[in-house]
Amino acid sequence: MPMSARHFLTLNDFSPEELRGILARAIELKKMLREGTPYEPFKNKVLGMIFEKSSTRTRVSFESAMIQCGGGALFLSPRDTQLGRGEPLSDTARVLSRMVDIIMIRTFEHEKVETFAQYSQVPVINALTDSFHPCQLLADMQTFVEHRGDIRGKTVTWVGDGNNMCNSYMNAARQFGFHLNIACPPGFEPDAAVLANNQAHVTLMHDPKAAVRASHLVVTDVWASMGQEQEQQARIAAFANYQVSPALMDLAADDALFMHCLPAHRGEEVSAEMLDDPRAVVWDEAENRLHAQKALMEVLLGTYRLP
Repeated sequence: MPMSARHFLTLNDFSPEELRGILARAIELKKMLREGTPYEPFKNKVLGMIFEKSSTRTRVSFESAMIQCGGGALFLSPRDTQLGRGEPLSDTARVLSRMVDIIMIRTFEHEKVETFAQYSQVPVINALTDSFHPCQLLADMQTFVEHRGDIRGKTVTWVGDGNNMCNSYMNAARQFGFHLNIACPPGFEPDAAVLANNQAHVTLMHDPKAAVRASHLVVTDVWASMGQEQEQQARIAAFANYQVSPALMDLAADDALFMHCLPAHRGEEVSAEMLDDPRAVVWDEAENRLHAQKALMEVLLGTYRLP
């Protein structure tokens, strides 16, 4: 079985130099699209999109990326494939990777994407698991670079749940060379192993005001992720003091940016007015999923060689 395919399951699958190269390429591809420059590196290529978790941004960004670049995409959900009917993941991976050129998976357990990648002949992209969301981090880092330049040496603050986004931000702190403050309620800390792996770049705190002080970027996410809806009320109580508002942002650096991977629950983790604050760059951040993922797929498919 050919095992030469390269995968993107976490940010650690690429070197810091490669990640910076992908961001630079994403910015180029964005400019080309804006200028109407025809560019079809994925002609006759097919992306298989496996969704066990629902999505708006992930599906639209990946599907649009393939279409705009001359390729095609197949949407596969458990309802209309053998995935939901007990076929071993390894068998699905073996078969699907003989029919498509690249695969993205949005699922629950991170072990599923690892198993799939192990048996796939083509590149596999983690489009979100309960543990990591690396594609969102590419978009976030691209957005920061566009607005403020290099993030190296800056301070970033994560406010809220120690979830998959928080885990990916910890990896990003090491890979992109910034310092991450994490402000979360006791009992909602991020994964201990990921924290230990990145401890030189991360400070864990419980006071959001102290955490955001002098930060260059403040980031949050919903308090209850997909699959945690039954915990919603308990989480609202636990996170009551962790809402990002203009007043909290005022404690950050003068040129601080605010990001949220969306969808946002206005009035919970982010105040209703914060998303419309001039410091919020959430719409650019959402759009950049399209461009960053194009650049990532170019590299994985071998249609673009990083400098």
